[in-house]
Amino acid sequence: MTPIQSTALKIAAMLWVVWGLVHAFAGVIVLTSDASAGFAAIADAVDAETLTMDYAPAVGGILNQHGWNLLWFGAATMIGAYFVWRANVTAIWVTGMVGGLADLGYLLFVDFPGYVNFFPGTVMTFISGTAIVLSFWVWLSNRGTRTA
Repeated sequence: MTPIQSTALKIAAMLWVVWGLVHAFAGVIVLTSDASAGFAAIADAVDAETLTMDYAPAVGGILNQHGWNLLWFGAATMIGAYFVWRANVTAIWVTGMVGGLADLGYLLFVDFPGYVNFFPGTVMTFISGTAIVLSFWVWLSNRGTRTA
């Protein structure tokens, strides 16, 4: 592996740590908030007053499941970042799938409809996308060798 490729994986790993911290923090916010505050925290481009209401307990449960998913997505990508840093091919794939597929759903169902502000939400999609591109560039350029 070239020094440029090693640096690319280290940058990707740092991006995954940032992405993971933001998502784990968002998960904690959602899990510790009532449904109205949880929705307002996620859909930050929507007037919070339009989200204030008494939601059925099942809605709160579903939102808490989303918060749990944010928390574990974040934790998984931070753990994966350690192994991406070390050029582990499995970590490149698993971390890219966890973070990338989580962000794909976000992009399609929350970002594109305009429910969120550019920062931090859309920025996190660019961060995960950049981490995926860097990691997979290294993986593709080293296929057939014993390193990443």
